[in-house]
Amino acid sequence: MTAELTGGEALVAALRAHGADTVFGIPGTHNLAVYAALSRYGIRHIAPRHEQGAGFAADGWARASGKPGVCVTTTGPALLNAATAAAQAYSDSVPVLLVSPGMPLRHPGRGNGYLHELKDQSAALDAVVAYSHRVTSVGEIPLAVAHAYAAMATGRPRPVHLEIPLDLLDDRAPARVVPPVPVPPTAPADGQISAAAQALTEAAQPVLLAGGGSVGATAELRNLAERLGAPVVTTANGKGVFPDDHPLAVGAGLHHRAVRELVRDSDVVVAVGTELAPSDLWFGPLDVPGTLIRIDIDAQAAATNASPDTAIVADAALALTALLKRLSHTEATPRGPERAAQARVRRDRQARAEGAVHLALTEALAQALGRDGILVGDSTMACYYGALSNMPAYAPRSFLYPTGLGTLGYGLPAAIGVKLARPSAPVVALHGDGGLMFTVQELAAAAQLRLPLPVIVVDNGGYGEIRKEMADRGEPIRAVDQCAVDFPGLARAMGCHGVSAGDQWQLIRALDAALMADRPTLIHLPESAAG
Repeated sequence: MTAELTGGEALVAALRAHGADTVFGIPGTHNLAVYAALSRYGIRHIAPRHEQGAGFAADGWARASGKPGVCVTTTGPALLNAATAAAQAYSDSVPVLLVSPGMPLRHPGRGNGYLHELKDQSAALDAVVAYSHRVTSVGEIPLAVAHAYAAMATGRPRPVHLEIPLDLLDDRAPARVVPPVPVPPTAPADGQISAAAQALTEAAQPVLLAGGGSVGATAELRNLAERLGAPVVTTANGKGVFPDDHPLAVGAGLHHRAVRELVRDSDVVVAVGTELAPSDLWFGPLDVPGTLIRIDIDAQAAATNASPDTAIVADAALALTALLKRLSHTEATPRGPERAAQARVRRDRQARAEGAVHLALTEALAQALGRDGILVGDSTMACYYGALSNMPAYAPRSFLYPTGLGTLGYGLPAAIGVKLARPSAPVVALHGDGGLMFTVQELAAAAQLRLPLPVIVVDNGGYGEIRKEMADRGEPIRAVDQCAVDFPGLARAMGCHGVSAGDQWQLIRALDAALMADRPTLIHLPESAAG
């Protein structure tokens, strides 16, 4: 029904109609009409301490829930603060709707020094997200929200920015809330399925590589792997889509030499929902001597980084289901479990050597999180050398990591979003000491929310990865060492518990207590105690 609404109410009504019940953001002079409407439509507002934290929290919410996250900022600097989080969401294919006011409709085109004025705010965000759209009337706001949700549900999910001129937020005009547009999943083309099925029918040594695009196809992936008897490797964003205790599981990490050797020795490689990107491979392109089949919702991604023999542009679950039907009479390769076990042993050996200084940490995390927990990692050595390949995962959306953009400061605010989306799941944030300082203020937000959230800080005295790279280059070590911070004291000053752990057993006890606590707990762990 059409009703006379303010622009702020039209926005909030449209968000609620599309299933949004939580938004992250900080109020400002120009977005107060949005805040005036939130409670009337039953939308919970979460206020991190910085807009970048709000964006990361919306990202974590989206990854954990499988639904778009929503971040509301005010104009100018606030929106630019959230831009890094939007870029991370774009890089890792996460649906986040970023909403901000913009300059008034009749604002001078070349500016006049208005508060929070940017040269071209929408253009700045358009360079970061899937698209940025500036509405020009109150009546257009619900339609713009519907378009954004439809875009985030079509093809590869990526963030969208919606700009509403600030004078429209308080204006009243007729507006009609547009209901959600059903977006059916993309079905595979029959010819490509036939070609892929033929190659797999003739395969003696197939292997599956599963990325973040397979997160909604876990049952289909498992069924195909078992039908083929094919070992399964996952990427960082795919970690958990195939349970690590399955006989065909090789584990996570495309960068390991054992994975490269497995791929090299396979006659058919099926890559599902992965870019095969340098950020996953670390040391160059993947050599695929055999037949390469790529399944991806993004046609461009299906041809990037490795040219496939067969490209199936489709929803992963539909594509894998179609393949299974064509392979109904195919016998599983008898050596599949043996190949997987051999590759797993080699990969585990390499992963443990790579993450040796973090093995005590990863074992403690595995014990604390069990099969149902969620680890939210920052871009830290403890995560990409340690937890990525050494901590088991058994379910999708149980390992969150800023893979593509590699943002520092992601872990804590994203973990807040995760815990709010999945309150019954054990959630742990994992940081380095350097990265935590980018968003450490969000401890105060987590404390206000009374979240039982352990935040582990592995302390190596600064930027350990960059220190190592400088040393590897034989160059002077500069600008990477930081003075010691009393992290437990800092946490207590912001309303959290703060403790130190000197060995694995102290860490295990601290994690167990933190998961049952009445507020967040920062656990300070010197790197010397993490191994």
